[in-house]
Amino acid sequence: MTRQVIYSKILLEILILLLLRMIALKIRFLGTGTSHGVPVLGCTCKTCKSSDQRNTRYRSAVYIEKDDKSFLIDTPQELRLQLLEYGIIKMNAVLYTHPHADHILGFDDLRSINKISGESVNCYGNDFTINEIRRVFQYVFTPVQIGGGLPQVTLNVIRDPFNIAGVDIIPLPVKHGKLDILGYRIDDFAYITDCSYIPEDTMKLLQGVKYLVLGALRYRKHTTHMTIDEALAIIKKLKPMQAYLTHLSHEIEYNTTQEILPSGIYLAYDGLKLELEEEK
Repeated sequence: MTRQVIYSKILLEILILLLLRMIALKIRFLGTGTSHGVPVLGCTCKTCKSSDQRNTRYRSAVYIEKDDKSFLIDTPQELRLQLLEYGIIKMNAVLYTHPHADHILGFDDLRSINKISGESVNCYGNDFTINEIRRVFQYVFTPVQIGGGLPQVTLNVIRDPFNIAGVDIIPLPVKHGKLDILGYRIDDFAYITDCSYIPEDTMKLLQGVKYLVLGALRYRKHTTHMTIDEALAIIKKLKPMQAYLTHLSHEIEYNTTQEILPSGIYLAYDGLKLELEEEK
């Protein structure tokens, strides 16, 4: 066997290995903070005064890419800054978890995506969320004057699994205090934020998930959010390969908290990029 033949076989084996491990999803955390963001205005705690960028948190949102499709989960106040920072200029849809201020107030910035794409942006959420978006941004849906830019959107109420441009998306009903809100699962990735309780039916929808993002506000008990320990208990039940905690308050300092988290569990931070591989 000649050296050239040996090299050709090695290259072929490398190519096969690369094909077997394809990137299924790319995830970019645009923001990982609470409704206050971090640093908190007027606060002088260790986290708020930290020079570590992982302790600086915009309001929570995530950008997902699958093949040539892309999805944004939520539109927080800093959306324009987030999209500029990471060079994001396209999205096939926006998936809304719920209509609290820190998850929808960047809605008007979708005008820029309209200008680039020349198309309406499809937005998805449960009945409560879609109705609240119509109410809060009524100037978009019931224009009161001629002139001025308005985001061009198509609002879609979802109750069951659905498909966008060939990508299957499973809505995950969870509780945010008394509110019924949504997380989302795409393939082996699931994203749930602002959650205080996950119903058993949703736990079943999460079975087999390999990468889980879960909101975990702080260590102290809260009425509408999971604590770090409560999130860890959910992760222990689901046993994902990797888990990431988001929607973090300024009570969570990145380095001291990350040091004590179990193996395979990480604090998410603004700008964190994940490339999730898929076995073929």
